Amino acid sequence: MNLGSLQRLALIAVLCVAPTSSLRAQADPPPATAPAQTPAQRAWSAAEQTMQRGPRTIELLGQASLALPEGYGYIAPQQASALMEAMGNSVGESFLGLVVPLDKESDWMATLDYEPAGYIKDDDARHWKADELLDQLKQGTEADNERRAKLGIPALEVTHWIEQPAYDTATQRLVWSIELRDKDAAAGADPTVNYNTYLLGREGYVSLDLVTSESHIEAEKPIAKSLLAAVAFKDGKRYADFNSSTDKIAEYGLAALIGGIAVKKLGLLAMAGVLFAKFFKIIAIAVVAGGAALRKLFSARKA
Repeated sequence: MNLGSLQRLALIAVLCVAPTSSLRAQADPPPATAPAQTPAQRAWSAAEQTMQRGPRTIELLGQASLALPEGYGYIAPQQASALMEAMGNSVGESFLGLVVPLDKESDWMATLDYEPAGYIKDDDARHWKADELLDQLKQGTEADNERRAKLGIPALEVTHWIEQPAYDTATQRLVWSIELRDKDAAAGADPTVNYNTYLLGREGYVSLDLVTSESHIEAEKPIAKSLLAAVAFKDGKRYADFNSSTDKIAEYGLAALIGGIAVKKLGLLAMAGVLFAKFFKIIAIAVVAGGAALRKLFSARKA
């Protein structure tokens, strides 16, 4: 029961015991109102109310679909974008929403995107060198720190592979992961980990990136891989459906999904990872203090 309901019940109780003459002499009291929600609370409330819970199929722009398993929720782009903004992050046009766990203990999230880059040739996967790719990520992240400083965002550094790039030529699935550290983080801080997964298609690719911490990544790798396995392109949109005479070929190869174009997104998701658990705790406290009738997003259940 929220604070507004308690106030209304208390008012009814007073009216029931008050003398009739006193009631006539007094003006009607103003109706009780619940405390106004903050933008962050409204974002969580909208996400909880509109969340689609598994098992169900989530359509992805007519290109692909996600077979959302039981125990997971999908937040559509409009509500998910509001959540990301409330956490201090922005999203681009490729953003398709968030996948979140429905249990109380988990605090990861996964961003879902579709990039219509065209057909990405994957032959460079045979020749790439993990050490060189890691150096590219380190250098790109360091160069991007100047932009972060102007935005008031902490400087980041790439430290090491959590999982070296692995590409399956049979399924056109790519997986890789690094550790990101805030340069100003306190000693003993739990670094952010981006676990990046991709599925290539005829006209572009789907990326599903799980954002978590280093202390949890080993337990959550299977989650990211199972979600990636649940994404499938539709007939006619699959990688094998490519027509060299009519289809657009991407301006970059597979290695770019690990190197150059990945750098800015790494910084975005690093901030999301740092703030995600803290943000949820702040909202939970605000709900209790304000008496608002919000349920915890991840523990909401139907009777």
